[in-house]
Amino acid sequence: MFLMSDEPAGNEPKQTPVFDPDAAHMVRPKLRAVRGFPLQANGPDGQPKPLLGLADARQISDRIVATAPAFQVVLPMLDGSRSVDQIVTEVGRGLQTDQLQGFVAQLDDAGLLEGPTFEALENKLHQQFDETDILPPGKTAEYADQLVMAAMGQEATDEQKAAEGPNRLRAWLDECMNKALESAQKPSYDALPAVLVAPQADYRLAWPNYAAAWGRARVVDRPDRVIVLGTNNFGACTGVCGCDKGFASPLGESMVDAELVGKLRNSLGDKFFESRFDHEREHSVEAQMPWIHHCLGAGEDGAFPMIFAALVHDPAVNNGESYDGNGVSLEGFVEAVRGAIGELGGKTLIVVSADLSHVGRAYGDQMPLVGEDEEAKSFRDTVVRTDRDHLTSIQDGKLDELITTIAWQQNPTRWNSLGSLVAAHKIAQPSKTEVLNYMAAVDQQGISLVSSAAMAMFA
Repeated sequence: MFLMSDEPAGNEPKQTPVFDPDAAHMVRPKLRAVRGFPLQANGPDGQPKPLLGLADARQISDRIVATAPAFQVVLPMLDGSRSVDQIVTEVGRGLQTDQLQGFVAQLDDAGLLEGPTFEALENKLHQQFDETDILPPGKTAEYADQLVMAAMGQEATDEQKAAEGPNRLRAWLDECMNKALESAQKPSYDALPAVLVAPQADYRLAWPNYAAAWGRARVVDRPDRVIVLGTNNFGACTGVCGCDKGFASPLGESMVDAELVGKLRNSLGDKFFESRFDHEREHSVEAQMPWIHHCLGAGEDGAFPMIFAALVHDPAVNNGESYDGNGVSLEGFVEAVRGAIGELGGKTLIVVSADLSHVGRAYGDQMPLVGEDEEAKSFRDTVVRTDRDHLTSIQDGKLDELITTIAWQQNPTRWNSLGSLVAAHKIAQPSKTEVLNYMAAVDQQGISLVSSAAMAMFA
C-alpha cells in the first residue's frame, strides 16, 4: 500500500502542492539527483511510523520530501521517459494515480524535479553568487550560533548571536587546540609548512584533527595567500573547479587573490570557473575559514591572508583527467598553480580540507560498525589498515602508485579527498610529510564512520 506524508516530522503544515496535468515536466517527471535517509513521524494512531526522506544531492534546494518507504520502487522510473499513468500501470501494488500525482507535485514544489521550479532556484542561486565578492559563512555561522545558544539558552536572539558568536567560536577553537596539544612533544611548527591537511567533517566529530593541524600554526609567519583545496561533494563539475570569490567566517573575511585568479584564468581558460557555483553549497572550503582567520590572524593592515579555493575531482576515476574529458585535469591544474605561484612570489600556504574513509550502513555497507564482536572489530581494523597504507604512500611520495591502487581496488573504503591530497603534494613537492594525528569517528546512530588525519608537508 502506498501512503505519503505531506510534511516531515516537526514541520508546520502548509498548503499541499497541486499536480498540474498541463505541465509537461510533471506529466513525464524526471527526478534530479537525490539522497534518501530515514525519517519518522507519528501516524493517526499516535504510533511512530517510518518514512523516507528525499533531499537534493547537490544542495541547491534546501527542501525535503517525506514519503512512504514503498515509494522507493517508483524513484528509478522517474527518468522522464514515462508518463505518470505509465508508471502507475508498471508499478501496480495498489499505487493509485492521484497518489503518484501528489508525490510528483511534492517533488516539484521542493525543486527535486527537472523543470521550471528547479531552474528558478538554480538561476536565483547563480545570480546571488555572482552579485557578491565574498561568499558568506553557512555551517560555520550555524556552529557559532549553537555555541551561543548552549551558553545563553535556546531563546538567544539574533542580535545576541551576532554579538557573542565570534567570541564564543574563538574561545572554542582555543579550547580545542590547547586540549589537542597539551601532551604533544612538539606543539608548534618551526616554520610555515608548505601544506596543512585538516578534516572537512563536522567539528564535533573531528575537532582533534582540526586542532592538531591548526594549533601548531599559531606561532608561524603569516602567508601572503592561502590556497584551500576541497572536495566537490555536491556539485556538477567534472574536473577541478575554481572559485573567483573570497570567503567569510564568523571571525572575518578573506579577499580573493585576484592576481592568482587572473593567472589561472589565462592558463586554464574560462572553463576552470564555469562551475564556480558548486562552491555555493560546498562545506569543505568553508570548514577551514575560522581556523585560517583565528590561527593566522590579520596583518598590520588589518586584512586576513588572501584566499583562493578549488574543488578537486577524484583522479582514480579517469586517471586524473576530468570525468567527461572536457574539464580541467588534475595535472593541468597542478602545472598552472605551480607556475602562477612561482611568478607571484611570496609565501603560499596550501590547505587541504580532506576526509578519508567513509564506511557503514549509511554508505551501503552491511557490516556493523559498533560493538566488540569479531565481525565489527575486523571491519574497523580493515578501514584503519587501509587508511594507514594510503597515508604511508603519501608520506613516501608515491602518489601515482596510490591513485593506481585505489582505482584497481575500486576505492573500497570510499576515500573522499584523494584529488585534493594528490594535487597539494604535487604542487608543493615537499621533502617531508608528517602525519600528526589520525582518527576515525562513528556518528551517534552508529551507521557511518568517517576517518581523517592531521598532516603537515614541508618544503
